[in-house]
Amino acid sequence: MVGLLLHHSAASASIGNRPVNCSRVRLLLHCVIALLAVLPCSHTSIAGDVDFNRDIRPILTNHCFQCHGPDDDSRQADLRLDQRAAAIAMLDDHAAIVPGDAAKSGLIERVMADDVDMLMPPPEFGKPLTASQRNLLKQWINDGAEYAKHWSFQPIQSPEIPEITTSGESRNPIDQFIIARLERAGLKPSPAADRYTLIRRVYLDLLGLPPSIEEVDAFVNAENDDAYEQLLDRVLANPHFGERWGRHWLDQARYADSHGYTVDGDRTMWPYRDWVINAFNRDLPFDQFTVEQLAGDLLPNADLSQKVATGFHRNTLVNQEGGSKPDQFRDEQTKDRTDTTGLVWMGLTVGCAKCHTHKFDPITQHEYYQLFAFFNSTADQNSVAPTVPVPTAEQSAKIERLQAQQADLNKQLADNSATAERRAAWEQSLLARAAAIKSMGKPEWDVLSLNGQSNKGTELIAQDDHSLLAKGHPGAPGEFYATATSLLKTVRSVRLEVLTHESLPKNGPGRASNGNFVLSEFSLQTADGKNVPFAKVTAEHSQPGHDVTRTIDGDVSTGWAINGAPEGSMNRNRTAWFALAQPISIEADEPLKFTLTFNNSNYAIGRFRISVSPAEAMVDGELERLSAIAKIPTADRKNAQQSVLTQAFIQQDAELAPLQASLTKVTNELAAVKKSIPTTMVMQELPEPRPTYLQVRGDFLRTSDEVTPAVPAVLPQLDGVKSGTARLEFARWLTSPEHPLTARVRVNRIWMRLFGRGLVETENDFGIQGSLPSHPELLDWLADQFRRNNWSQKQLIRLIMNSATYRQSSAARPDLETADALNLLLARQSRIRVEAEIVRDIALAVSGQLTERIGGPSVYPPQEEGVYAFTQTKKSWRTNKDSNRYRRGMYTYFYRSAPYPMLSTFDVPKFNATCTARDRSNTPLQSLTIANSTAMFELAQAFARRIIATDDDTDAARLQYAFRTSFARPPQPDELMMLTQYLEQSRQRFTDEEQTWTAVARLLMNLDEFITRE
Repeated sequence: MVGLLLHHSAASASIGNRPVNCSRVRLLLHCVIALLAVLPCSHTSIAGDVDFNRDIRPILTNHCFQCHGPDDDSRQADLRLDQRAAAIAMLDDHAAIVPGDAAKSGLIERVMADDVDMLMPPPEFGKPLTASQRNLLKQWINDGAEYAKHWSFQPIQSPEIPEITTSGESRNPIDQFIIARLERAGLKPSPAADRYTLIRRVYLDLLGLPPSIEEVDAFVNAENDDAYEQLLDRVLANPHFGERWGRHWLDQARYADSHGYTVDGDRTMWPYRDWVINAFNRDLPFDQFTVEQLAGDLLPNADLSQKVATGFHRNTLVNQEGGSKPDQFRDEQTKDRTDTTGLVWMGLTVGCAKCHTHKFDPITQHEYYQLFAFFNSTADQNSVAPTVPVPTAEQSAKIERLQAQQADLNKQLADNSATAERRAAWEQSLLARAAAIKSMGKPEWDVLSLNGQSNKGTELIAQDDHSLLAKGHPGAPGEFYATATSLLKTVRSVRLEVLTHESLPKNGPGRASNGNFVLSEFSLQTADGKNVPFAKVTAEHSQPGHDVTRTIDGDVSTGWAINGAPEGSMNRNRTAWFALAQPISIEADEPLKFTLTFNNSNYAIGRFRISVSPAEAMVDGELERLSAIAKIPTADRKNAQQSVLTQAFIQQDAELAPLQASLTKVTNELAAVKKSIPTTMVMQELPEPRPTYLQVRGDFLRTSDEVTPAVPAVLPQLDGVKSGTARLEFARWLTSPEHPLTARVRVNRIWMRLFGRGLVETENDFGIQGSLPSHPELLDWLADQFRRNNWSQKQLIRLIMNSATYRQSSAARPDLETADALNLLLARQSRIRVEAEIVRDIALAVSGQLTERIGGPSVYPPQEEGVYAFTQTKKSWRTNKDSNRYRRGMYTYFYRSAPYPMLSTFDVPKFNATCTARDRSNTPLQSLTIANSTAMFELAQAFARRIIATDDDTDAARLQYAFRTSFARPPQPDELMMLTQYLEQSRQRFTDEEQTWTAVARLLMNLDEFITRE
């Protein structure tokens, strides 16, 4: 019984659920089948008009153009058949095609020849013509051999809506196009699906999430005639819409969280992903959607959002391997951008022309590099892309709050009315105290004659002024030891002078390249080796963040530095005064040992001198510094000097000190938030464009003619391209009214998402080799409506989903198995397995675990061990323990070299290149993944707990609840009976109730219907 219910079933592989496959062989096979299914007459009958695009071009393309097509390098016999003028031109007194006379046409002579040496195509080519194909060529030539522009390059028409006899089946013009085609084939549309199926279909197509039982019941029981239309409006307004349809677009944008290649390092691109989600939710018109992604940085006064949008073309791979050539991989990135743009917006395989003129489509190699030139002037220096900071909504709100607090505190500090009087009185007290100390005489200082050495080989050389000068390589972090005897009997203070010297970088006093130093710790030991603690320390100047107090904090990771001097020049003599907690007595000839610790490489002091005093010299040093500034008239003080004095005043003022402490806290917090803001890669144009050259055989090291930005001649022209804005003009050209491809391509892909197949089945090839539209007039009508409705994707989706065609049942019909086995005529809906991310999303939703937060950094759900065993660089997969563990699948961190296993199992590509339509396979591993993977098993357990927690604790009620939660519809009696039997079997296997219901939950989640959109 269980085997019949498993996901890996024949139903998944049915014609109605045909997987989309991008391989050329299968695409060509589908094209042939499609043509046979939709053509009104067989090629074996040549009655009626012969259509060039429908009947003749496929023959010439598949059998002739490889040797007689647009590529000059591969052309044989100087014969070109892709252009009428060349084909009818006289060559050696005869023409390949003589319009109106097949008997005199060399083409017919060769394709009808009995002599194998004359026969075309040559037998070794392996593509012989059939009798019906030869007859079609003859009739076409006799009818005048008229050529026609390929259908996709012709202007978009606004066709008349066809009349139909079964008007009761039509809800909007889409249905009339579909039904008119069905009527010609003698077929009728399927009836509408029931409401249970419809609501689940709508939710999965628009949100990628199942509806709740309450939402289902409200829709099923609604009696108003427009209940379905209201349902569509509600679901389209749901913010999860942007996630579902944004994921489709991210496939085309080749979005990933890593750079690719073997190193495959991390990158921050999720702000672009969030931009896409937001763009779909706000229904950004597709023309603007296009411009912002391809050239948002070039828009006048471009805002942050528009710059982030250009991440579309920053999703290219970046090679981080040692020895890689930056110019080579910049060239690779530019080619990828050119190829991707051609494929995503125009449905053309322009990349086929990078080495030679396109074998089939009218795109020359010269034109390829003209397109390449639009993207060749972006800033890509040594594979490093420009970035912009992109705060999250939480960070922006926090920054705004902190800045408001900062402004308020600054205002309170500035607005204190009594501040000026207190400030003046304080400055006068500084001067008075300094004068009093001066009158008493300065403290007695004994300048020590030091004997110095280091533990890292630095030489400390004694100077005439009793200082020590460091010589030798600055080297690794280490310690300086200075030993001396003093004439004093009591020591209470130590003075450390750091002094400049011409031998030091920038004259010192430090050994860093800029003359700075970082003294991590300063300590004093007596002759018996005991440390003598310092109680406090002050200095005439400390670098912000490197206060002198850090030299006695016991933390070697901090330290005193002197950059940012208030006098303007950093490199000058500086002094620090250290006061002992208690004075120490020393005997004559008893040595004092000083240790200077440096924890930063190459940041040692270059020259220093040490003195000791029996008095506490702290006030002397601080007061001397401040009073010296206070003596200067206010108008003559430098900004830095005034700032030093102001900060000292505030710190001792009873009213202002608390405000300053609060301001310091807020300022530090604000700096920390700003430092944590993520950055994302964006496009940026160079001030001067790079020259672009045609590359011989696509080799960037072999170039020939210089080219300028331009578009292929087969398409409407873009005149007057300006230097510096070429990319912007190109982006606007793609959605210009005259452009025949962009609207068709986008409409076709939206149709594909809603029916499983596009009106043009080869959605990635609208060129000569692509399949013909099954409903060309409908495609043009939709494209025209799309443009008329301000390029609104939501309106287009609503229009399609409102049709009776979309609402049809997907049930198989015996009459269609021979008449339209592939459902190209759309006499029913398609049954489609959801994509990899949605498989897990459905499980998250039914289990009640789904974290519905939208956007933000990528997350790390559970995955099996050993995923990175064979990658060059072992990745760190930090499995989330919080609510991020249950984010939607589109937020899972994506490494190109080793994607999340479940995603790979369900056919997610590595996104090394754009993917316009994913494959759909059906493998036993998919069923095993749903049943046994860690991530899915824990969701089955959660689903079981949710089932047990239902209000009605009877088995029947719980099974009804579980089934409806999983599939929206109520179970059929036989289904309920089988589930009841399975529940009883599970109870015999497990004694724990949660284990029993987990077995039931796993069964439901592993049904084919669970991951299928009916």
